[in-house]
Amino acid sequence: MSVHRPDTDRARYLRTNATKVERYMWSRLCDRQVGGYKFRRQVPIGPYFVDFLCLSARLAVEVDGPLHEDESDARKTKWLESAGYRVLRIPVGDVDESMDDVIHGIYLELTEPSLPVRVPPPGEPASRAGRPPHVVGR
Repeated sequence: MSVHRPDTDRARYLRTNATKVERYMWSRLCDRQVGGYKFRRQVPIGPYFVDFLCLSARLAVEVDGPLHEDESDARKTKWLESAGYRVLRIPVGDVDESMDDVIHGIYLELTEPSLPVRVPPPGEPASRAGRPPHVVGR
C-alpha cells in the first residue's frame, strides 16, 4: 500500500466524482483535441485545485456552477494570476448550451497572443498609453 500526499488523494477524488458537465467538458479537452494542447483535470496548484489546466500555455479553465462563490472565485483567480497562470472562467450554462462555442473560445485563448500593453515613451501622456499606435493620434 502506497501513501499519497493529501492533494493527490483529493485530486483523485475530484476526478472520480466529477459532475456531468465536468465529464462532458473533459471529453472535449482530453487527448489533445483542442489544437494539440494537452489538458489535465483537477490539478492541485498551491492551495487550489484547477478544473482543467493546460500547463504549456499556463491556462487554467474553471467551470463555474450556480453555487460558486464570487469572492472565493476572485481570490482563487487572483492567486493563480499572481503565480503566472491565465484563468478562463466558463459558466456551466454555456457548457450545456453551446459546447462548440466554449471549445472555440478555449482554442482562441490558447492560440491568439495577448495584446501587449504599450508603455509610453518619456514625455508622452500616460492617457494615450495602452492604445494601439494607429489610435494614438486621434
